[in-house]
Amino acid sequence: MRIHRHVKPGGEDNNILDDIMRSVERLDAWIQGNGWAGYDPYDVRGTRLFLRALALPKTSLVARWYRKLILGPLIVGEALFPKLFRVVLDVQPSVNAKGMALFARAYLNLFTATGRDGYRQKAIACLEWLLRNPSAGYQEPCWGYPFDWDNGVMVPALTPASVVSAAACEAFWAAWRATGNGQYLETCCGVCRFFVDKLNVDQIDDDTVCFSYTPLDHFHVHNANLMVGELLVRVGRQVGRHDWVTMGLKAANYALREQNHDGSLFYWGRVQNNMNPDRIDHYHSGFEMRCLYGLWKSTGMPQYKTALDRYYGFYDRNLLQQDGGLIAPMMYPGARFPVNIHSCAEGLMLNSTLAPDCERAREVMLKMAPWVISRMQADAGHFVFMRRRYLGVEWLSRIPYIRWGQAWMLLALSQVVLELRRAGGQT
Repeated sequence: MRIHRHVKPGGEDNNILDDIMRSVERLDAWIQGNGWAGYDPYDVRGTRLFLRALALPKTSLVARWYRKLILGPLIVGEALFPKLFRVVLDVQPSVNAKGMALFARAYLNLFTATGRDGYRQKAIACLEWLLRNPSAGYQEPCWGYPFDWDNGVMVPALTPASVVSAAACEAFWAAWRATGNGQYLETCCGVCRFFVDKLNVDQIDDDTVCFSYTPLDHFHVHNANLMVGELLVRVGRQVGRHDWVTMGLKAANYALREQNHDGSLFYWGRVQNNMNPDRIDHYHSGFEMRCLYGLWKSTGMPQYKTALDRYYGFYDRNLLQQDGGLIAPMMYPGARFPVNIHSCAEGLMLNSTLAPDCERAREVMLKMAPWVISRMQADAGHFVFMRRRYLGVEWLSRIPYIRWGQAWMLLALSQVVLELRRAGGQT
């Protein structure tokens, strides 16, 4: 498999929109040939073998070392031989609700940008799949991952998750905006009722709350809490639900309260200081900044713009790297490798979203898009998972994860296309 290398630097190429549309069309052709089902980076960790290793105790130094001794080779082996591990452990390709939500938004963006009805039809197909396949046992629409997962709490497959349900809500919101179909807005309202009624809500103080990741945990995860908060504010303002707006602003207060001096947010809230407390990565940072941007655009409140500016300053200094006149996304602060396709997608999503109000974001978008396409898109049209470097040797993890890579990249590229169209296609 070869990597596509035919895109010129964005800052100098007046045809960047055409280049990105060609990339989109190649990716879409691969998706239509592959179908909606595929592997996911976390599906193999839902197998009995991985779950047993993850469940090993961490109560003492000896127990932690024993756990690493068992779990470490599994993680390394899966990273080196991802397809083989899935075949041996009988992991089947599956349709992922979050992936379907991302595809729906991507096709709606492309329909808006191009007017091509084929994109509209694909978006509707994804939305109809979501409506037919919510998590069972809940009155309101909600969705989860199609595999078991364990991050301190065992979560069975299809348990509704805030981030998956938020992605679906975003898709139905975009569909309502594009079509005016009231059913889509009502689905957004249903998701908001799920957030408020079924997620666990920790009351930090009178003005601050944190929403859980799923109904089964009490995790404080900043990107999940901010996604819920931003949607409650946005949908609540649209339909006159002031109680949702109030709850959403209280959730946003939790992020403002925990923002670090350098502008960043850790993945975990400080109350979970035993859960890798100082973790920062490109894609979760991007999620959080897009939520702060959405809160600012919805409310006009200056504290969200201030928080966003501080966070973006950290991002610009620590998660972007110059590379031959282009800009590459770094997965972790200051780390050139690994290059993760999800970081690439979120880099494009974040900067194309902020571009109408941030000239630096527009510059990054234009210089990152050709970097990602030239380094990460295979000739077959899909995007590879990872570029790694060991002992000075660079190699590719080529497995085309459907949700993690293809859905996110189609959405990210569509968002760039939409922004370029909005700005008149001028680079």
